[in-house]
Amino acid sequence: MEEVKMSVITKEQVARKPFIDKKNYPYGFARSGDFSINESKLLQAHGSLFAALVDGKITPENDEEQAYLESALGHRDPATPQEKAWLKYQARINRPKTASIYGSKRAAEQDVDDDDDMSDNSDLDIDLDD
Repeated sequence: MEEVKMSVITKEQVARKPFIDKKNYPYGFARSGDFSINESKLLQAHGSLFAALVDGKITPENDEEQAYLESALGHRDPATPQEKAWLKYQARINRPKTASIYGSKRAAEQDVDDDDDMSDNSDLDIDLDD
């Protein structure tokens, strides 16, 4: 029986991979309107490293990476432009979803009056004597 080797992600592999978020930003960070051009570039260049650190896929190997992790986890204020861009990204994707003031379509369908015969006025009692 062959032994299955789990692939280990190296920091170099993570750092080389541009960061993209197809779910929240299908057209890219720069086209979203949420980020400046500089912030978009920083997210693409450093986002994969931040994500890997936060997800525990790699461990911080130096003071800079430890600082990234502490900032990303909210243990300290962001100091570098990369950290600020990452926290802005996190704030955007984790913002509460807005609810419609009109409710859901399902609720509107359930409130429909099923009175088919609208011309039946037998239950009306009108007094015309003044």
